[in-house]
Amino acid sequence: MGGNETEEKNSMKIRENLYRLIISQLFHDGYQNLGLSLSSLVQAEPLCPPSNRLHHLVQYGLQHEPDAPRPVTKVESLLGAGLDLEYETDIQSLAPEPALYETAYVTSHKGQCRAGAFSLDGNLVATGSVDASIKILDVERMLAKSAPDADERGTGQDQQGHPVIRTLYDHLEEVTSLEFHPKELILASGSSDYSIKLFDFSKTSVRKAYKTITDSEPIRCMNFHPTGDYLLVGTSHPVIRLYDANTAQCYVCCFAAHQHKDEITAVKWALDAKVFASASKDGDIKLWDGVSNKCFNTIHRAHDGQEVSSLCFTRNGKYLLSSGKESQIRLWELTTNRCLIAYTGAGTTGQKEYHAQAVFNHTEDYVMYPDEMTTSLCVWNSRNASRKQLLSLGHNGAVRYICHSPNSPSFLTCSDDFRARFWYRRMAH
Repeated sequence: MGGNETEEKNSMKIRENLYRLIISQLFHDGYQNLGLSLSSLVQAEPLCPPSNRLHHLVQYGLQHEPDAPRPVTKVESLLGAGLDLEYETDIQSLAPEPALYETAYVTSHKGQCRAGAFSLDGNLVATGSVDASIKILDVERMLAKSAPDADERGTGQDQQGHPVIRTLYDHLEEVTSLEFHPKELILASGSSDYSIKLFDFSKTSVRKAYKTITDSEPIRCMNFHPTGDYLLVGTSHPVIRLYDANTAQCYVCCFAAHQHKDEITAVKWALDAKVFASASKDGDIKLWDGVSNKCFNTIHRAHDGQEVSSLCFTRNGKYLLSSGKESQIRLWELTTNRCLIAYTGAGTTGQKEYHAQAVFNHTEDYVMYPDEMTTSLCVWNSRNASRKQLLSLGHNGAVRYICHSPNSPSFLTCSDDFRARFWYRRMAH
């Protein structure tokens, strides 16, 4: 018997004992109906007697829990521990509710705005449009424009501090995906024109890409490897591409059975780069080994067979957030392949016309999802799925893309009304 099989059997035995302890505790505390229901559900044999043992075990465990906190990483010291349901119970969020955010800046394209991105340091955003143009905007300058004292500044200073720092033109059709390089001043863009462009925007005069990767299919989604050396790409074809960002060499998994059966809708690396995830119109979510490029797990019919729209790993890599075209948002525990939490009631329910993204805020305390019909933002507590206040997003068309800053209370919405809105929560001083 293999080690994994033995470990799984031991885990099942421990879980079985846990359920028996819970049933016995319920009987002991006078909750007979609950005890009988759980006993029937888990088919507890032999029947469990009333017992107070679970209470004593919990009491003992809490008394002997280590007092010394584990080392806190630099990211955790700034943003908190993130989402970890294994150890957390009642954590009070220090982050502002998304409903408190306000529009700080609006930029317009000549066509529908359908792609956006934040840089890893949160200092820049990029927007892409059906008109084939791309804009890069400076976050500090956008905030300065909307500051309470902005009207008192001179026109010279305003001109000097224009938020749009680059406008890029090198695609022939709609810009469908944007990604900032994690370490360099490079922006990658994917398009319906079958190409991926890499722009070095460290040069103020840049308009064209320094490198073009040509694919055989329209580009749908992309994500940089955490080192920036590779670019994960999803297209209208079921096979996922992994491009070397330096040489443009393309790698694909050689096992046809590992691939999706329809076009790719989302690709995302985990922060430690050991795993990446993909989603498709075929309704499945796949998990891939980040080194061998092989699929090791598939969540079939992740959204009841509907197309999967988006994916987002938690910072610790334990969970994966997904959204589907049926308006459901789900949190998956990757060690067990189970849906732990379903975030329901997203505005007008039912089949959506467009793919909408579910995202975390920067502290992973909230889950955010734009409602297609009402153009409002639905928000949930990430840990208990309680609904929070809606935020009207102020767009005159469907919100086609949303992304949140990795380190501050700000997010970007891109809409079919040709506009992108930058949202921010100013903290009271």
